[in-house]
Amino acid sequence: MAKILVTGGLGFIGSHTVVELQNEGFEVVVVDNLDNSYHEVQHQIESITGQRVIFERFDLKDRFLVKKFFDKHYDLDGVIHFAANKAVGESVQNPLKYYHNNISPLVYLLDEMGKHRKNNFIFSSSCTVYGEAEELPITEDTPIVSANSPYGNTKQIGEEIIKDTCNVSTLQAIALRYFNPIGAHPSGKIGELPIGVPLNLVPYVTQTAIGLREKLLVFGEDYETPDGTPIRDYIHVVDLAKAHVVAVKRLLEDNNKEQFEIFNLGTGKGSTVLEVIKTFEKVNDISVNYEIVERRSGDVTAAYADTTKANKELGWKTELSLADALKDAWNWEKIVRSDNVIEEHHG
Repeated sequence: MAKILVTGGLGFIGSHTVVELQNEGFEVVVVDNLDNSYHEVQHQIESITGQRVIFERFDLKDRFLVKKFFDKHYDLDGVIHFAANKAVGESVQNPLKYYHNNISPLVYLLDEMGKHRKNNFIFSSSCTVYGEAEELPITEDTPIVSANSPYGNTKQIGEEIIKDTCNVSTLQAIALRYFNPIGAHPSGKIGELPIGVPLNLVPYVTQTAIGLREKLLVFGEDYETPDGTPIRDYIHVVDLAKAHVVAVKRLLEDNNKEQFEIFNLGTGKGSTVLEVIKTFEKVNDISVNYEIVERRSGDVTAAYADTTKANKELGWKTELSLADALKDAWNWEKIVRSDNVIEEHHG
């Protein structure tokens, strides 16, 4: 049974990936500082899989604690690195926080992996590295443009650090560039639970539908799209999590074709903001109070993935629809509010 470290493993994507890893027979160790996640998630994961999660709470920015961890868990077979800050707007306001939080832990992890001869590394990257792409759909060969936020820049820099490390070591790495993860586990036991006001569309939709927010603001209706609202590629978080398991197996089985590989993870289909709202209303039989307002600066018109490479090389493709994701997201929102599965955290 291979042993995998998942950093940020109690977060949204991390927790779903831990579930899928355990379902596939992996032993999982989670490191999380609980800055943007909750300890209760550990118990929810365990109740889904019926297996124990080894959890260590500490901050990966502490180099000494990273070293101590690797000395203790010397038998790791691979690392999946999620732990990072991810709010674009906040990164513009506080760039040094993002460079410190998103770069230092990556350097410390790779350094310790090198010392302990650990070679298998999966990096949580993002389609933000592409910026406003000139051609759609976006392939892995789409040119990387100057990042429009410090957050996006940390993902670009992170990939460069990994690539440079692969060039001079035995490190085998895969960067997975996500498009827009949404939804929740169908059990309703884990999902997306942003602290404070949501920065992503779907949690704002669900919180508005349940009455936590007065209304949803739709930024702009004059984009060159079918209904004037921006297009994004929304992928169910369970499909996304399963891709990480496939990527880990690829490295463990030496099936990778290069030391550093990159894959887009999306559905290959774009949906407008209004399509998401209308689909949510239809599948859940509920109306959402929304208002169309002026455009928001920094928003790109459209971004959706060409998933050919991931489909072919990883043998992975999405199985769940936008409707599935929006049903699961609404189910999660209702359970969180009514049953206090995870105690109230919102300010």
